[in-house]
Amino acid sequence: MENRITSPGGTPAFAVEGEFTIFSAAALKPEIVAAVRNAAGQAVEIDLAQVSEIDSAGLQLMALAKREAAAAGRDLSFVRPSAAVLDVLALCDLASFFDVPASSDNGDPRPAQRDPS
Repeated sequence: MENRITSPGGTPAFAVEGEFTIFSAAALKPEIVAAVRNAAGQAVEIDLAQVSEIDSAGLQLMALAKREAAAAGRDLSFVRPSAAVLDVLALCDLASFFDVPASSDNGDPRPAQRDPS
């Protein structure tokens, strides 16, 4: 797992790479909170393009980031969600809560709902 802070287009971004699960949650929590609190502007992005796996702990960290951003008066965007992220958000019906489109920004369409078969 490797995470980095970048500034594409002038918006501070925190990129999560690899597992976004219970196994990485303890290490990621302070990094995500710091990225949101210390963002130079009023907006911050969390880039999820390289997330290979996500579970409920990853969803909890996303909710925490959203809460921290609101408390700091910042706009938070989850950008470029990977297929793994899109699948879990669809399964849990949380895409609209996190304001994540049903497809990634790189043109990888994902169904808004999982196929029950």
